[in-house]
Amino acid sequence: MFNEEQLTRIRSRFPSLSRQQSGRDVIYFDGPAGSQVPERVASRIADAMLRHSANRSGKFATSREVDQLMADAHAAAADFFGASDPREIVFGANMTTMTLHFSRSLSQLWNAGDEIVVTRLDHDANVTPWVLAARDRQANIRYVDVNLEDCTLDENHFAAQLNSKTKLVAFTCASNSIGSKTNIKRLVQQAQQVGAITYLDATHYAPHERISVQDWGADFVACSAYKFYGPHIGMVWARKKWLEEIRPYKLRPSPDTYPASWMTGTQNHPCIAGVSEAIEYLADIGRELCGDKGLSRPVAIDLAYKNIRAHEQTLIWQLIEGLQSIRGIHVLGIVDRDRQDQRVPTLAFHADGFTSADLAQHLGEAGVYAWHGNYYALQLSEQLKMEPAGMLRLGIMHYNTAAEVERCLETLTTIIRR
Repeated sequence: MFNEEQLTRIRSRFPSLSRQQSGRDVIYFDGPAGSQVPERVASRIADAMLRHSANRSGKFATSREVDQLMADAHAAAADFFGASDPREIVFGANMTTMTLHFSRSLSQLWNAGDEIVVTRLDHDANVTPWVLAARDRQANIRYVDVNLEDCTLDENHFAAQLNSKTKLVAFTCASNSIGSKTNIKRLVQQAQQVGAITYLDATHYAPHERISVQDWGADFVACSAYKFYGPHIGMVWARKKWLEEIRPYKLRPSPDTYPASWMTGTQNHPCIAGVSEAIEYLADIGRELCGDKGLSRPVAIDLAYKNIRAHEQTLIWQLIEGLQSIRGIHVLGIVDRDRQDQRVPTLAFHADGFTSADLAQHLGEAGVYAWHGNYYALQLSEQLKMEPAGMLRLGIMHYNTAAEVERCLETLTTIIRR
């Protein structure tokens, strides 16, 4: 948990948090679509572009510097994922593009009649790539349903979809729409019992909880850095067994050794340097909290996330309980504080007499930034019968404050009464 001084110091590192609208500070509750960025991340990207602009594997200084930049990024990302081998980290444009790429390569393992399992809790980036790949291989898709009363994954239905024909299971670590977490280890183990590969979407989990791929036991874990204070870069941790055994779709002259074989084309080196800096930013939060600048990166990240979660959970429950007190607002998902371990600090709601776009417009005019619609969680929105109006989504990040939550609630109260 951050004290007032620590939170003030954190917020001072984000230039965007000083933005004003109509004489008042802007409130960013749009974090689930992409976080704000510390100045140091942008500075690192600019430095890489201005002073280390070259392609890789050249026989000159700037090229060698880019090689080192990439090596540093793989090492930082391995620590971020809780992985043991930096070579198991693959970078790319974003989680969606990378999952489309991986689905095409992994589908080489499938035959007609095989089965692929996806869920209705997921962002479409972890659904449609597998649906399209299955179609091309004449494999069948099975969908796991959601418990609509609390918007959690139906684990009994999940287990019922698994059988000897299941080749791959894709599921989210946390809903990008209503914040429900999944029982990651349990679901991975159930999939492994039938011999299935597991592909996890940790994009919405990554800003709020510590990723631990070795503990989870999955085969692939994907996320995007722009959700945790970095640039628009995607990352996939992949078990080296698959990076070695599966031949990716690639150009002939490109390297045959992983991870380079999976990283098609020239990578966005400056933004990948920005990913390293975002991870170091998180580690430095942990170092500052304990007063030890020499704390190792993995341990420092552990400590940072422990305090980030405590801070964010305090604010999300302030927000949930405040929303529930406003007549006409209906909060979806987990609203029982005793179940706080089952959600991340993102929520969605609808209000009588308003579309989600109406609410977002009114909030935006008041300087409170929030998202409307389905945020690509289309399966869930359809199951909840929220299409096409969608839901209003609010997300807490570690730079948000209790005062911002209170102002948001006051603004919504005024909007609803008006």
